[in-house]
Amino acid sequence: MKAIIRTAAGGPEVFGLVERAVPEPGPGEVRVRVHVSGVNPTDWRSRVRPLPVGVNEQVPHQDGAGVIEAVGPQVDPDRVGQRVWIWEAAWQRVWGTAAQYTVVPERQAVGLPGDASFELGAALGIPALTAHRALTVADGGPGCIAPGTLRGATVLVAGGAGVVGNAAIQLARWAGARVIATVSGPGKAALARAGGAHHVVDYRTQDAAVAIRAIAPEGVDIIVEVAPNANASLDIAVAAQGAVVAYYAGNAGEYLSVPVLESLPGNLRWQGVYVYTVPPAAKEQAVADVAAAVAAGALRVGDQAGLPLHHFPLEQIADAHTALERGVVGKVLLNIP
Repeated sequence: MKAIIRTAAGGPEVFGLVERAVPEPGPGEVRVRVHVSGVNPTDWRSRVRPLPVGVNEQVPHQDGAGVIEAVGPQVDPDRVGQRVWIWEAAWQRVWGTAAQYTVVPERQAVGLPGDASFELGAALGIPALTAHRALTVADGGPGCIAPGTLRGATVLVAGGAGVVGNAAIQLARWAGARVIATVSGPGKAALARAGGAHHVVDYRTQDAAVAIRAIAPEGVDIIVEVAPNANASLDIAVAAQGAVVAYYAGNAGEYLSVPVLESLPGNLRWQGVYVYTVPPAAKEQAVADVAAAVAAGALRVGDQAGLPLHHFPLEQIADAHTALERGVVGKVLLNIP
């Protein structure tokens, strides 16, 4: 089979297209014929770090979608032929999704309805599970996402045109929240609206705090934050009493600086969201809820859903990573031959 591997840390040039034997699923595993591999910022960031301990070569990428072709012992053989989306394939493992076949624990291959595209399946994983966690960590919150679970809540999504931001908008809308998104220009504003945001604030042309408070005088309850340090003052200014700022991104060497006396009276909580180490019960809930959202048609991809798709062939993985690192807006995907 054709596969992309890396044997060292570095830039996109560390990737190589090779021929490898088709892997056999072990106990509790399934083998998936991958149709589309999703590319996330976490993939290029992990690329510049050493391989996991004991691993000499690794197929990259956490997310993907395809069809189960074989199952290992202890797996229901009826799963063969099932369309699935894959999450965290390469987390501390050899087999990612940038190959014609991959093997994963069966719980990490989730049923994908027949009317859901492989592009959608490959765009779930890291972004949707991260968004789910960010939306469910508020004190006293429901802990799950389903119709009505966020009714009455106001959600602020920073970077509403981003991939995680898009998933957060769609999931929050499905759960009944009022959604405000911040963006950096008219093109991104259009994407956030297409994703389902009720209100969009362009922080480059508006006083974001004034605009958000005009929409939500009582403040926002949940902030899905992509830039916690840059937006700390804004988040404090618009947060409701007892709000949570769920932040999921940052840069090397970045520090979060919060004015204590200004944020203390609101009982504001700053919650890190790192999808790989989310508590197991919360991860299982997220997977179940995202699967339900897909089945309900609540998660979509493409321009009409506010998430443009950028397709690259498998052998152009370096170009795909470069595009992502340079800040392409939308979802980067590898088409597997």
